[in-house]
Amino acid sequence: QVQLVESGGGLVQPGESLRLSCAASGILFGNGAATWYRQAPGKQCEWVAFISNGGDTTYLDSVKGRFTISRDNAKRTVDLQMNSLKPEDTAVYYCNLAGIHWGQGTQVTVSS
Repeated sequence: QVQLVESGGGLVQPGESLRLSCAASGILFGNGAATWYRQAPGKQCEWVAFISNGGDTTYLDSVKGRFTISRDNAKRTVDLQMNSLKPEDTAVYYCNLAGIHWGQGTQVTVSS
């Protein structure tokens, strides 16, 4: 059974940083692209950052230069380093693997 577990969310002030991590089990991790999504209250879910199985990355325009996605195939993890956080980054963040498997989400709240 495939399981994705996100961690690292929390409440921070604007300008601070958080690092989210997604740990996978039950899957050939290295064969799948990974994506971080987020859903803010009252808004549609949007993709935030993508990393291919080869390590190529793309980002939502509003997070470019602030967020960095990375993966460790040996550890079966996908991380999202989020710097210079803004209130508009507040959302539940989800990781997705291979376009199929989803984690349960982790709450990120940016507020003064």
